[in-house]
Amino acid sequence: MSKKRVNVVTMGCSKNLVDSEVLLNQLERGKFEVVHDSNETGFDAVFINTCGFIHDAKEESIEMILDYAEAKKRGEIEKLYVMGCLSERYQNDLEKELPEVDKYFGKFDMKAMVTELKVTFQPEYIYERKITTPSHFAYLKISEGCNRSCSFCAIPKMTGRHKSRTIESLVMEAKYLAKNGVKEILLIAQDLSYYGIDIYGKGQLGELINKISEVDGIEWIRLHYLYPTKFPMDILPIMRENPKVCKYLDFPLQHISNRVLKNMLRHVTREETEALIAKIKEEVPGVVIRTTMLVGFPGETQEDFDELKAYIQETKFERLGVFPYSKEEGTYAGDKFEDSLDDEVKQNRANEIMEVQQYISAELNQQKIGKEYKVIIDATEGEFVVGRTEFDSPEVDGEVLISTDAELKKGDMVTVKITGAEDYDLYGELV
Repeated sequence: MSKKRVNVVTMGCSKNLVDSEVLLNQLERGKFEVVHDSNETGFDAVFINTCGFIHDAKEESIEMILDYAEAKKRGEIEKLYVMGCLSERYQNDLEKELPEVDKYFGKFDMKAMVTELKVTFQPEYIYERKITTPSHFAYLKISEGCNRSCSFCAIPKMTGRHKSRTIESLVMEAKYLAKNGVKEILLIAQDLSYYGIDIYGKGQLGELINKISEVDGIEWIRLHYLYPTKFPMDILPIMRENPKVCKYLDFPLQHISNRVLKNMLRHVTREETEALIAKIKEEVPGVVIRTTMLVGFPGETQEDFDELKAYIQETKFERLGVFPYSKEEGTYAGDKFEDSLDDEVKQNRANEIMEVQQYISAELNQQKIGKEYKVIIDATEGEFVVGRTEFDSPEVDGEVLISTDAELKKGDMVTVKITGAEDYDLYGELV
């Protein structure tokens, strides 16, 4: 008798991906054949792990559900289940609008999802995951939820208040990942800055980083999603002195105009932001900062936008992304402020910021020609071997395209001399 087959489709962020990997492992332990993001048919069950972050992400999740609902009607799949953030927040509405789905689960219903398929939930293996990323890097989610009250963000309504995992459980998971070939761990959470306060009475991000760096096999530790407000300054000397900690910080500033920041309820000013970035660069020479900006927030004037654009041109962030504002129901901004700017203006402002960033990135990349960097190998594509420096996170940042006849494997660490540069990617040769 052949095994029953399950496909888990992940929408949205890396935090959702970790949840999918936990589910895949639990079902595989229950003797199911499991796959991730497969385009095949003939599955006994499909789980769609939805995103509910912004309007476009919600639309993509709805379209995915509709596509699989049609596949179910055609008899191509047996059961259709929906989980994740969108389902957590809109379960009642979804059940009414899309009754073709066999069952909806919230974001934290892992046991219910597993038992729905007559599999015994095994909490003692919750730290194990079926890794879906290339085997040499993996995400490590250190907490759930968020205690921040940013006026534009609906995530706390879906994930609840901040809840840290213990250092012991995270080190155990890091050891599991390392045993399975992972060399690079990306620490993720809605808010890394708050880690540990809820269970230890004080921030423990620095202690966690130190403990994970002691795990044999882990070569790089990368930090994603810190907040500038109450930034954990104790991590800076660790980043400077610990060779396993990438000199890379990802924290979303969202804006720089004090008026906009106040309406966003970011609890930080331009002056405080500038002082923080100066301190980070002083404490960690050579650090690369990735940030995200939000344009078109209700009431953002041309003057506010010009201030943001000038600030980006002046600061020259190595990595930067931008989102146009979308009104999210139930948020402070959505309820209090009129969404006065039309979508075309928002998108034009976003495009304008990215044009500026493209020029900055190209300028900074040109300065790297002739320098040598440690690179982790991600893939072989045609004539090039593809890798990343410690200053590049997978899937969001640039790559190093290496010309070589050497037989390199994913996860190999090599030294590369940069020989050429484009706007975002680099070219190099092995040293």
